[in-house]
Amino acid sequence: MFSSSILLQILACALYSNWWPMLSALVYILVPMPCMFFGGGSTQFLTSRDGGGWVDAAKFLTGASTVGSMAIPIILRHAELISTGAMLIEFTSFFIFVCTVLCFHRASLDDEW
Repeated sequence: MFSSSILLQILACALYSNWWPMLSALVYILVPMPCMFFGGGSTQFLTSRDGGGWVDAAKFLTGASTVGSMAIPIILRHAELISTGAMLIEFTSFFIFVCTVLCFHRASLDDEW
């Protein structure tokens, strides 16, 4: 699923001969960083109510990077740097990426894996 998300990112750029939509792919790299640095490599801290300075910072940074990956195509379309088709492909890519993260989170909750 992750590979198809990246493929859609590349297609959004290549089909319209415009590489501005690749900015969203850079944000995809930033999304798991708070989990790796502040969450101990697991996604379980995102659904827990336990807090602390670093856990709350990780939740905020994860949310901000997720909103940023949705906002970048909208801003680029508003500035007329990308076309509507590229923006829709970017949204599809984002949806597949979020499904991938949710599947990974669900699989990491199961102890049987």
